[in-house]
Amino acid sequence: MMRKLRWLTAGESHGKGLIGILEGLPAGLEISEDYIARHLARRQKGHGRGKRMKIESDWAEIFTGVRHGQTQGAPIALILPNKDWDNWKHIMSVEPAERAVKPITLPRPGHADLAGVKKFGFDDIRNVLERASARETAMRVALGSLTRKFLLEFGIEVGSRVVAIHQVRDDSELPADLSPEALNSHVDASPVRCYNRGAEKAMMRAIDDAKEAGNSVGGIFEVIATGLPYGLGSHIQWDLKLRARLGEAIMSINAIEGVEVGLGFAGAQRLGSEFQDEIIKDEETGRLTRVTNNAGGMEAGMSNAQPLVIRAVMKPIPTLIKALRSVDIATGKPGMAHKERTDACAVPAASIVAESMVCLVLADALLEKFGGDSMDQVKAHMQATAQY
Repeated sequence: MMRKLRWLTAGESHGKGLIGILEGLPAGLEISEDYIARHLARRQKGHGRGKRMKIESDWAEIFTGVRHGQTQGAPIALILPNKDWDNWKHIMSVEPAERAVKPITLPRPGHADLAGVKKFGFDDIRNVLERASARETAMRVALGSLTRKFLLEFGIEVGSRVVAIHQVRDDSELPADLSPEALNSHVDASPVRCYNRGAEKAMMRAIDDAKEAGNSVGGIFEVIATGLPYGLGSHIQWDLKLRARLGEAIMSINAIEGVEVGLGFAGAQRLGSEFQDEIIKDEETGRLTRVTNNAGGMEAGMSNAQPLVIRAVMKPIPTLIKALRSVDIATGKPGMAHKERTDACAVPAASIVAESMVCLVLADALLEKFGGDSMDQVKAHMQATAQY
């Protein structure tokens, strides 16, 4: 549902690396590889991550589209090498293998394995799992960092936090004056990206207990964006609605099982008079504002100038140390599912990926509404017509 920006990724988990292309960013945006690397590093952290994160130190090279530190309005290409490629050159060789490679034939429940081999007619599950791996999300973060920098130029900030891991919840109410950037600074210091330090310890114990038992845990994260003007997205058609575009983007992240906006599912327990956000006038600024934000910053498919609030549920990672039952696709005999290197919990990392997906969608919606081929043009258009 992207209207002005186009992006795609390529690459496998244990291949040579990841490639990403982003087209549509205006000319004149200052960007650097260091800025991208800071957000890639945020994705790699988190209590419960596996050994892969100790191998990789992600760095995306800007290959095209930037000159002298500024975007040129041309497609931007990024290349992110996999350091683990050195250990997988034979198994993942582009050329025909010099010696036989044992195929993987026991699909893992909860993964793309079985549906993928049935779809493409493969006899080796590795042909599916390499691309289906969450390793691909590293490039999403890299591309999303470009749009994050773009949004910051217009005072739009995007942050996130983990609100639940397994059965442990952090229901802390965030201070009204806490910006998304400040929120990130606070929770990035936590191994589970949790705002409340008391809940943090309980979350870490839940992860450790699951890992010790050869298991995994999922959880819930929250993404917040501020500084949005009225009218990003549209009520005119189904595919223009901002909540639909954001929902699609976040649901595309590996292992995400559900998305809610604002009060979300809890709204089903409220009366209409309790749910709707009453409109009042701020006496200091003269602007219209809301008493509450149960709608999560969107009404009828459009941003309403209130903070955007989205939560998503991540299921437990399906690759388990203690494997589940499966059936061998080659022999038809029962067996235990293939075991691949895995995490006990990836909810903190998923929250960073979700930030990037939100940045991509919001940047696209902003360009759709205001337009412009250069940063100066977009700023002029917003200054002339944006309503807050």
